[in-house]
This record gives sequence, structure tokens and C-alpha cells, in this order.
Amino acid sequence: MKHEHIISTVEEGSIAWELGIEPGDKLLQINDEVIEDVFDYHYYINDEELTVLIEKVDGEEWELEIEKDCEEDLGIEFEQGLMDEYRSCRNKCMFCFIDQMPKGMRETLYFKDDDSRLSFLQGNYVTLTNMSDHDIDRIIRYHLEPINVSIHTTNPELRCKMLHNRFAGEALQKVQRLYEAGITMNGQIVLCKGVNDGEELERSIRDMSRWLPVLQSVSIVPVGLTKFREGLYPLESFTKEDARSVLRTIHSWQDKFFEEYGMHFIQAGDEWYILAEEELPPEERYDGYLQLENGVGMLRLLLDEFEEVYAHLEGDDRTRHISLATGKLAYPYLKQMLDKIGRKYPKLQTELYPIDNEFFGEKITVSGLITGQDLTAQLKGKELGERLLLPANMLRSGEDVFLDDITVEQVTRTLQVEIDIVKSSGQDFIEAVLGERMDDIRLTAKEIEYE
Repeated sequence: MKHEHIISTVEEGSIAWELGIEPGDKLLQINDEVIEDVFDYHYYINDEELTVLIEKVDGEEWELEIEKDCEEDLGIEFEQGLMDEYRSCRNKCMFCFIDQMPKGMRETLYFKDDDSRLSFLQGNYVTLTNMSDHDIDRIIRYHLEPINVSIHTTNPELRCKMLHNRFAGEALQKVQRLYEAGITMNGQIVLCKGVNDGEELERSIRDMSRWLPVLQSVSIVPVGLTKFREGLYPLESFTKEDARSVLRTIHSWQDKFFEEYGMHFIQAGDEWYILAEEELPPEERYDGYLQLENGVGMLRLLLDEFEEVYAHLEGDDRTRHISLATGKLAYPYLKQMLDKIGRKYPKLQTELYPIDNEFFGEKITVSGLITGQDLTAQLKGKELGERLLLPANMLRSGEDVFLDDITVEQVTRTLQVEIDIVKSSGQDFIEAVLGERMDDIRLTAKEIEYE
């Protein structure tokens, strides 16, 4: 198979620029080796002596002999970031969130990735069902880690059913290969009521423990159910009692693993504690917050960061009127923090609004899935003050756009209020509420350090 990678940009003054390589040229080989993707490229260009085969726009091939410093880059970028097509998911999981999205949204939102390279680069979770032995060999060769694996169950037959893929059960053998090679992994289980919970969850945890400590953490998160499930596998929401049962199982295993390995290994998503109406565990339970992107420990980290900064606030009589909007999940915790700020800044006026998810359905309570249209519909006519604060996870990564393609600017115009996007840390929250950088806020202890 011929691999040719189109060069999009050439850095001025770089090795490639000096050799006459131009945008539109194609990289064919390095040291007579075919380059499959970005990992091959970075592996081979580390050498001090290279033979690079380039195909010019007119079809002429140039073989370039290059001497350079070890690990010095050539100064080129490619049209495709991975230097290869993104691999899409071959499964039809009974709990897949993308299958529960309405029609008519941006096409890219319906793409299901299941690419181990994105697992390494971006932290995405992969099922391993579309990975060949060659793919595993390359992960081991380049020591790409951590690899994040969607496990869901260790019961091969049940995994085939849950992923709707007859190869899903045997795919877990690849976890064993990664374990034997010492490739650090994180795992994930999306728990579905009456499917992979109860005894099946106990079995999965017991089976996964054989991969400790290379498999360093596994998150257990409840399935997210939207109102767009017509024709899909009938799944039920977990109740408060269900959540308490799940937490008892997780806590029991955590205690066992901590005693044996000094790590808790199995981690419960924040939603379980809120649904069970139980206190969030202390920081020590989270083993360094390895599963934050899965919603594990986000609230505990936020509260602890807030308390650390709050303790040093001196307070004053500043007057400011602002509003905040969030999902129903985080609402009680943000209210708790705002109430505490109000004790030191009594003239500060804040309005906090929990947004119901009309778009996806009331069972979706996280702020990251709130759409622009729900936001504007529910805040229109409300007291918003001089600024509206919104959490950064409401927006698509790197864009000022909500999930439904409504922009921050459109929301600003509709609500007639300036909007500030707030990052996820406790310090960012305090700074946004007070409208001032921490360096300028009066503190009771000047020696406090911040990142």
C-alpha cells in the first residue's frame, strides 16, 4: 500500500525550507521506510542522518540526504494531523451517546472515533475492536502510553452483546498483550442497569485486577440517556438506591486494592455520589485524579482548589452584580461556593441558574451538554446583572460555539449581557466571580502561591 503524505506548511529557515521542500509536496519515505502516520514520522526523523524521499507537485521524485542534530525537526507540517485517516468505530454499542443525538446537527458530531493514536494523543477511549496485531506491535515498539481502553465488561459474550460486535470479546486479549509489554493503561466502564452491573461488575473488577498496576485506574460511570432512544436497546436510569449499591461495591474494592497495592484502582464518577446523595470522597481516594476527563473527581478537585484560595481572601465591600449558569449536576456545589464568597463580600450580588436540558432530555444533567438554545430560552428575561459567567466545558474545545452550533456572540446578543467563559479551577472561579486577577485581590496571607 502506497502512503503519501501531503505537506501543508514549511517553516521558513528550517531544514525542509533550505532543501526546497514546498507545500503540496508529498513525503513518501524516510530511510527507505514507508511512513504510515505521525508516530512513524517522529520515530524516524530522530536520526542524525536521513534519506528522505519527496514527490514534488509535478511528479518528480527527490531523494534528499540530510545530516542534522538528533531529534531536530525538519520543519514541515501535514494536511492531516495524524498523517492518516481517523479510524471510525465499528461497534454499535447499546449505550452510545452519538446514536442518541437528534438529526440535523453538524456532520462532524456524528463521527465515532475508535483510534488508538487519539487515545495516546488526546486521551480518547478505544474499544480495541478495530486494532490489528500490527497496531499493537507499533504501540509496544514506540511505547505509546497511556492507552485508554473502554472495557465495559470482561465477560466476552456480554461484551459482544454490549458493543454489538462479535469480535468484541476476543479484543480484550489485546489488553493482556499491552499489560505484558508494560504499556500503562486506564480503563472505563459505562455501567448499564441490569446489563453489566451487579454480579457482572464484580466479575469485571475481579478480572481487571490481574492487570494491576499497569492498568492504573478504571472509572465506573453511569450510562447517559437522552430522549432520542427510539429503536435503541431499552436502558433504564439508575435510582438513588442503585447508586448507593454501586458505591458500596466500588468502595469495598477500593479498600481491598489500597491495602494490597497502595492505590484505589476503581474510581466512581461524580454522578454516583450526587444521585446517591452521599458526600464526595476526600482527595486521597482519587489517586492523583487520573480520570478527571471521565468526570471522576472533578467536583472534589474544584471544591478543594476553591477552599485553598478562599481561606486567603480578606474580603472587601466591592459592589458587583453578576449571574452564572450551569448544569443541574454542579448547581449545589457552585451555590455552596457562591454563598461562602458572599460572606466575605457582602455587597457582591450573584444569581445562579441551573439549566434544564430540554435539548437532550432531563436525564442529562452535566453542564458540558447544555446547548445554546436551552441557555438562551431559560435565561431570557432573567436578572443577569452586568456579566454572565459560563463554564468552559459548555463550549466545543477551542471554539466559541455550543454543541448546537450557536455561538457565544449570538447568546450575548440575545440575552443582551456580556459573557465570560470560566475555566474549571477553583482559582479561576473566584477570579471570575470577583472580576479581578488573584494578584490584585486583597489576601490575608501574601505568601500563598498559585500556578
